[in-house]
Formats: sequence, C-alpha cells, structure tokens
Amino acid sequence: MSPIPHSVDHSVDHAESELRVTDRKTSAAGAKAVAISMRRSLAEQGLVKTARNLLSLNQVDGFDCMSCAWPDPAPGERHTAEFCENGAKAVAWEGDRRQVTPEFFAQHSIEDLKTRTGHWLESQGRLLHPMVRRGGGTHYEPISWESAFELVAEHLTALASPDDAIFYTSGRASNEAAFVYQLLVRAFGTNNLPDCSNMCHESTGVGLAESIGVGKGTVSLRDIHEADLIVISGQNPGTNHPRMLSALEIAKRNGARIIAINPLPEAGLIRFDNPQTARGMAGIGTRIADEFLQIRSDGDLALWQAFGHLLLAAEERDPGTVLDREFIDRHTHGFAEYAAHVADLDRDAVVRATGLDWAQIERAADMIAGSKRVVNCWAMGITQHRNAVNTIKEMVNVALLQGMIGKPGAGLCPVRGHSNVQGDRTMGIWEQMPDSFLDALRDEFGFEPPREHGHDSIAAVKAMDAAPGKVFVGLGGNFAQAMSDTGVTERALENCALTVQVSTKLNRSHAVAGTDALILPALGRTEKDLTGGRLQQVTVEDSMSAVHASHGRSQPAGELLRSEVDVVCGIARATFGDDHAVPWAEFAGDYGRIRESIGRVVPGCEAYAEKVARSGGFTLPHPPRDSRSFPTASGRAEFTVSPIQVATLPAGRLVLQSLRSHDQFNTTIYGLDDRYRGIHSGRRVVFISPADLRELGFADGDRVNLVSEWVDGSERRADDFRLVSYATPKGCVAAYYPETNPLVPLDSFAEGSRCPTSKWVQVRLEPARAGA
Repeated sequence: MSPIPHSVDHSVDHAESELRVTDRKTSAAGAKAVAISMRRSLAEQGLVKTARNLLSLNQVDGFDCMSCAWPDPAPGERHTAEFCENGAKAVAWEGDRRQVTPEFFAQHSIEDLKTRTGHWLESQGRLLHPMVRRGGGTHYEPISWESAFELVAEHLTALASPDDAIFYTSGRASNEAAFVYQLLVRAFGTNNLPDCSNMCHESTGVGLAESIGVGKGTVSLRDIHEADLIVISGQNPGTNHPRMLSALEIAKRNGARIIAINPLPEAGLIRFDNPQTARGMAGIGTRIADEFLQIRSDGDLALWQAFGHLLLAAEERDPGTVLDREFIDRHTHGFAEYAAHVADLDRDAVVRATGLDWAQIERAADMIAGSKRVVNCWAMGITQHRNAVNTIKEMVNVALLQGMIGKPGAGLCPVRGHSNVQGDRTMGIWEQMPDSFLDALRDEFGFEPPREHGHDSIAAVKAMDAAPGKVFVGLGGNFAQAMSDTGVTERALENCALTVQVSTKLNRSHAVAGTDALILPALGRTEKDLTGGRLQQVTVEDSMSAVHASHGRSQPAGELLRSEVDVVCGIARATFGDDHAVPWAEFAGDYGRIRESIGRVVPGCEAYAEKVARSGGFTLPHPPRDSRSFPTASGRAEFTVSPIQVATLPAGRLVLQSLRSHDQFNTTIYGLDDRYRGIHSGRRVVFISPADLRELGFADGDRVNLVSEWVDGSERRADDFRLVSYATPKGCVAAYYPETNPLVPLDSFAEGSRCPTSKWVQVRLEPARAGA
C-alpha cells in the first residue's frame, strides 16, 4: 500500500496552546446561548444585518437555516426568534464582513494556505472574486467568470471519458441548484454524483428503502409533539439540532417520556433551558431523558434486538397488549423468521456488546412495550458503523411489531444534519438514480441520460487517486476534510488536472488543489439573488419531507458573487454551447422555469411551482406514512434477521468515535470552545474514561498521538491530543472531526451503504514527545 500523507492541520491557532478544561454542563441553551448568539452575530455582521437576518431566519417569507434540517413549525406557529444558537452562528459566519480579496491570495501562496488550520482559513472572511491557479503556479490569481467557465469546459471536453469527471455536492445546495447540477452531469454523460449523504445518512436511506420501500423518515413535527415515547439514539440534539429540543419540550409537556441512548451524557439529552421562556432563561428548564442508556459504541444493533426479544416475551405473557397483530398480518412480511431469531437471543452477547445492565435494558423495553405512540429518532451515531444498515433495520423491526408506521404520534425519524441534503437526493443527486427518473429526464429534455451507476464518495477518491488527470467539481462543501482517510483524499484531489470549488469561504479543499484549480465565489443563502435581473427564490426539503421556499434578504457581500444556479448554468453553457436541448440561459434567468421541469421530472413533485408558492410549502408523498403501503418487492414492510456482532479488541486498544464540538457545523469551525463538554480554546482532545486512563497508564492532561489500525496491517496517525477524563464507556474514546478523519481508512465503511465508519475506529494511544 502506498504511504499515506500526514494530512492533519500543521498550524496551531494561538488559542489552542491555551486549551483548558472545566466541568461539563448538564443543560443546553438558556441565557448563555442567547448571549453568545448575539455577541457572535454583532461582531461578525453588525447591528443592522444581524437584526435583518435573524428576524428572517426560518420565517415563511424569509430564508431557511443552513445549520440543520430540522423542520419548521407550521405558519402561524413560529416564534419571532425561530432559531437556535448554532443557527445564529451559521448566519453570522455567512454574513461575515471580513473579505478575502485578490490581494489576500497575492500575499498567501497555496503552500502557505496548507499550513493553516481550517478555523484560520474560514475566519478570513467571504470570498469575493473568481480565482485560478494554473499549472505550476504558486498562488491563486484573479480570473473573469467567462474565462473560468471556459477553463472548466476546456478540461471537461478534453477528457477521454465523461466518467473521468467527478461532481460532488454539499447538502447546502438548493433544490433548484441540485436539479440543474445533476442535469449538467447527466447531459455531460456520467452518473458520478457523490454527495455528503454518502458520508452521513446513506445507511438510513439504504436501511429504510430495504425495509419499508422509502429511504426517508415517516413522521411529521406534530407526531413528535403527540408521541407517548420518544427514543433518541446516537444523536446529540443540543449541539447538532438544537431546535429539536423545543419539540421535545412540547412532547414532554404533553406527557411524553424520552429514552436517550448514547455513549456520552450530552447536555441536550439531560435538560433544556428554553430561551423562549422565563423558566428557561432562569435556568430551571425541562428534563429531557427519563432513561439514559450509556451504550458502548456500536452496541445499538444488539440493544434493539434485545428490545424486540423483550416485546415478544411481554406479548406472550399478556397476549394482545403489546404487538399490533392486525398491522403485522396485513402490512408486513417475514415476521415468523424474525420472531424465531430473536426468541433465541444471547443475553450475554447483548450485555457485552452494549456495556449495559440487563435490568436497564428491560426497563427501557418496558417503556416501549407500554407506549401506544412511539417515535424513534437517530443520527450519525447510528449510521456510521460497519453494521449501520442492519441496525436501522433492527429499529424498523421493533416499530413494525407495534405498528408504529403510518400512525399519528409514532414513526421513524432520522434527523439529517445538513439543511437540504434530503432535498438534493430527491432532486436526483445520487449515483444510482432509478431508470424511471432517468426516463423522465429523457422525456423532458430530449437526451438519453447514462444508465451505468457512477462513483460514490469512496469510489471517487479511489478513481482520482489511481489515475491522474481527472476533473473534480465541488458544489459547496469541503470535500478534503469531510471525507474519510484525509491523506488519501487530499492526495487524490492534488492528482486531478482540474479542481473546481464553488464556495462562500476559504477551506482546506482550496489548499489541496489540482494542477489547474478554480475558486468560484457563490452567494450565500442569506443574500438576495438578483440573477437574471429579478428577485429569485429557491426551495429546500427538511428531514420530514416538507418542501418550502427560501428568500435571501441581505445585500450580497460582493458584486461579483453568483448564485449556485447561475454558476452551474454558466458551466453548462460553456461546455455545451447555447444550442443545447436544455435551456440553460432560461433556467439561469428564471428559477421558476426550473421548478416547472422539477414538477414534470421528480416523483411526488407534480405542480411543484404552484405548491411551493403556498405559505409554508407542501409535504412530499410518503406511502408508508400516508397509507401504510410499502413499495418493496413483497409489497409489504420487511422484517429482517441480522446476527449480533460483538467486537473484540486486542489488549491496549480502544474504539474511537468522532463527533462535533458545540462551536462547529460539520467541517466549519466557528470557534475553539465546546462549553457543554467543558473544552475551551482548543480542539485536539480525546475524551477517555477514568478506568481506561488507569488501565493504560495515562493521566488526565497527558498528551498522546492517536494511531488507528486497519485489518490490512496499515496504520494512520493524528498527533498531539490532550487526554480529558470524561464519562465515556470503558473501552470507548471520542474526539472531534475533521481532526480525526485521517484515522478512518477509506475501506472502512458500512456494509450495504459504504458510509465511512467514523463512529468505530480501532486505535491505540502513544505518548506524544515533549516539544514535538
């Protein structure tokens, strides 16, 4: 195997050397969150822009928050301040008054940019001018938009095959941008459409599609409010989806109980101090978890199989009180095989896999068995494991036992992290779109789309790394740091003939450039889009399949910024010419024309333009939710059988999971604090149990290097982390990404979905050399 470049950030923010640790918090939000939101917003945007943006955030006539995909309340039910701390940070980050000009690039070579942390790069401000690095150049230089589009077209048309181009998409792209992007890619002749779903919720899509026929959740916001019991697995809503806490508080007020299943006792799982209420501002708040199961990393499949075993046992003791026999008989397939499998459960294996007491598992199962309306929520703590797809199927099994699909106040609720990642997939951003979608594209536009499946993120990295000369286009995001096996990913990008990054701010992907490289500055979601001389709007889809409009309200940060739709259409016109089957110029000039085509091409989007014009938009159809009909091969929801796997580690090894800090959104680092976990002015920390510290001969505060070990004998390193004694399960440690992404082997992915196993990496700790 070729050597893996050391790709961890080489520079250290000044504050990182002043890292300090305090006690972790036991509540989320409150007055502190309000103060930090306002301080950050005023410092980066100023008073007038702060007021305009925050009062428009998540409002019917405003713009959709870019910080998560949690749904909005119905029109008329929204607060004046319908946002959370991290939403305010995201808006301030995008509205940054600092500017990255051509003069900045003249002062900083690409090699210099490589030495900077991701936090430093993004803190320089908004990108304002198209920039190019030509082969052999040391710096980015200004380029006109027309010349930039011509350069992309020149590289694309020179490729030996359309499949030598990779088109990546971030979940921030609007539905309109996503639709024209996949249209560009398929008109060019490839299905190479990797996206951020490949890295986060791909396991959800695969697991749900195979079990219920639709790869999306089955609940609405009202179902959360009306549930008797909500189970939250592998999710930290206080940091990653803070507005979810408001919905949980409503559910609690209506009598719901909550089970939290997570390796770390996160503040948002303990108590919510709602800043919209006097109680919350006073620090009284609402208790969230009635039962907290501190599970070992990747013990969830065994736990949910135990839940199924215990529900069946409870039904046997008291027939007719636990299972929904009518639902099972009418709407499911495979029950007998599943029931026989879990009847023979190995309880000792469950205890070893989960690290939980059997009595606590029984207590949680009793809560499920005694509830008539159960909502099951999960996030990347579930999806980024080798057996993630089977774990999600196991969750579905338990829901099917009690008929918790297509029932008010109940259902499956995968919570997406990026604001429109689900919408991008709906619009066709997938390397495996079905023939029915491709047929509709053909009928709408008059060209034959390619049928062979394209590259996902892992295959894209391997293709770029294996052979020089590929073209990589990134519509938003930060592929270099979002992807696993950072060293290989960065080497692959630098191996390209051309890299194109459509961005609002600098990030690591701009520093690991191809031979030719373009930075194309885009409008942000908060900004007015006057493309074509008219005020445009875009649309997005949230985690619960609700689609609505988004209108930017602020003046653009610079005169040269273009919308993502305009950039995509500009590349298409340069590549195909104006005499093309797709009306690219019309699409760029009027997004309503794009929505008309969406209505004719995308399933469930009939009369799309009219529906999104309604106040609050509309909800896409979902057969399992709407009519308890399941578009699977059997025509029924599928019970599945999966073996329990109990991982064993060599002596002295630990399981590492990566996670976000509270001052972070995906790879975007807003600051160097994680106040809920008690981390200040630094990020290179490893949370480790006191028992593991003692057993391994380390002490709280020691500096270590992390070394991951893969089955092929290869090792990967991330150096100089501080150990922090923390309430984690024995044998399990945690650290922030993207700093730990270099430790995740490219070939370590979930079976069936190829989602990187960022929540389960075998590592050992080595003492860091003093002064290293």
